[in-house]
Amino acid sequence: MRETFLEKKDNKNSILKKTILYLCIENGEHSIAAISEAIGASVPTATKLIGELMDEGFMIDLGKSGTSGGRRPSIYGLNPEAGYFIGVHLRNSHASVAITNFKGGLISFQDDIPFKMEANERAVHSIADNIREYLNRTGVDWNRIMGLGISIPGRVNPATGYSNLFSFDENRTIPQILEEDLNIHVVMENDSRAMTYGEYLGGSHKEKNMLFVNVSWGLGMGLILNGKLYYGHSGYSGEFGHFPLLDNSQMCRCGKVGCLETGASGSALVRMIGEKLSAGRTSSLGAKYKADGKVNLNDIFRAIQSEDTLAIETVEKIGTNLGKGLAGLINIFNPELVVIGGKLAVAAGDYLMLPIRTAIRRHVLNIAFQDTSIKLTQLKQKAAPIGASLLVRSRMLGML
Repeated sequence: MRETFLEKKDNKNSILKKTILYLCIENGEHSIAAISEAIGASVPTATKLIGELMDEGFMIDLGKSGTSGGRRPSIYGLNPEAGYFIGVHLRNSHASVAITNFKGGLISFQDDIPFKMEANERAVHSIADNIREYLNRTGVDWNRIMGLGISIPGRVNPATGYSNLFSFDENRTIPQILEEDLNIHVVMENDSRAMTYGEYLGGSHKEKNMLFVNVSWGLGMGLILNGKLYYGHSGYSGEFGHFPLLDNSQMCRCGKVGCLETGASGSALVRMIGEKLSAGRTSSLGAKYKADGKVNLNDIFRAIQSEDTLAIETVEKIGTNLGKGLAGLINIFNPELVVIGGKLAVAAGDYLMLPIRTAIRRHVLNIAFQDTSIKLTQLKQKAAPIGASLLVRSRMLGML
């Protein structure tokens, strides 16, 4: 692993250095006086720390500020070439990977890499093999890689490295195996929280209180509260899909009945359309259903693009259910921003967003909603791998 003050035992100076770097991550470039005030240190101390960070390659002098009048101060910011981070988003049969620089800029991205994640060590080593192969294709120097973030579905405790879907050894976690194989820092995170962090730091959002809803096969959520990713007491916050909202007698995969996920997710969309086709509804999906006895999400996405009435009608029902649930969250958290992302949201676009907004307005308290924006994801399929890469950087800085 590349040895820097980031890996050494924290002392006062290293903590202040990490604080300076994270200050630049969240708020951009600063003068020495502004950094001094923000970290609660004297100007000479701030000057010394910034000098050390520049010597170590983490910060650069960006020249004089553009303010008019008086002596213009020098402005300092992150050095994008200080190092690179890899983010990998694992799905059932595919993976996506992103490489970001130290400033958080996207260097490289590839989606839909064939990959099968299983609960065994062979599958974990194949992740490492795929990463090495990808880096060789991009030409990024392996010695410049500072860390790897893994985004994975299901419940994940990032503090312990435990995944309820893929952990298989009580003594060796998936991150530990990857660290041994790749010799870099590795963190693992739930996909919804990785997407949340990607939108927060990797998009153009500046809001400090943000909800991100991941509408994919399941339904998940991440929360940014006061500028920090919120985990809850045991690390399992964001189980929005299992909010008991619906009176549909539908058994959820969690074993309970009436969870929001059973009426507001990709799995719900497949089930609901299948039920309607079985009942004789007309649709462009009819031939596929008759031949195979089922349709899948990709079939439905193609039907949406061809403006199939049944597919659009069912997506609107999904959006109405989701909007009702979001109205409750907005009443509780009063966020500045709600971002809707995930595979279904990206594919359905306005067909999903319009009924979401309508249902929110119907059910929300106006006083809690008047300053809240509802937006579709900016990063789309890039959100999870970008977020995973940025999570590594923040964890190395001790800010999560």
